Amino acid sequence: MAYRASAQRLDRDQGMRQRILACAQARVSEGGFAALTMQALAEDVGIATGSLYRHFSGKGELAAQVFSAASRIEVEALGAILRGPGSAAQRLAAGLEQFAARAWHSRRLAFALIAEPVEPEVDEQRLLFREAYAELFVELLEEGVRSGEFHVSQLNLVAACLVGAIAEALVGPLSPTACAARAAGAATLDLATVSQSLITFCLRAVGALES
Repeated sequence: MAYRASAQRLDRDQGMRQRILACAQARVSEGGFAALTMQALAEDVGIATGSLYRHFSGKGELAAQVFSAASRIEVEALGAILRGPGSAAQRLAAGLEQFAARAWHSRRLAFALIAEPVEPEVDEQRLLFREAYAELFVELLEEGVRSGEFHVSQLNLVAACLVGAIAEALVGPLSPTACAARAAGAATLDLATVSQSLITFCLRAVGALES
């Protein structure tokens, strides 16, 4: 009986932890990491603020978990394209187009993942996932060099540059300021323009012939 009670307790704790994380991600998706406060989150979950600390040591750990979960989905989505069918250049273009589109349709979350000032724990995760993205590009660059499609030598450096280019190209259009201007009817860059410019830049950067 004691073992069964313990197992039930673990199940409840795991269920509550997942509920907390889901509510936390919803807050970040709507208002960025700035909207993720322990008090507001506790109200969303329906528990006392102090109860959150039974599952997470503080906002830093919680925010890092949200960042990791959301970023893992994006890495997997990009990897599925970059490792899929087609030439290396086609896959690079398709991967960039999909990444930009996914970010565009979850703008607040994407901006939070890419550029929002965050706790040190989240910054650590941000660096780890930048490396994960770069590793995907290294794999593709190696294929492209072998097939003669790409003309680069420092693969790790070029891969890091691609990751940086993606972030810099998207951070402006995804920023809260740009989103507010767009909502107010001001002339702003659209997804097609940003996406195509990013694709053209990256293909040129790796020495691919433009179709």
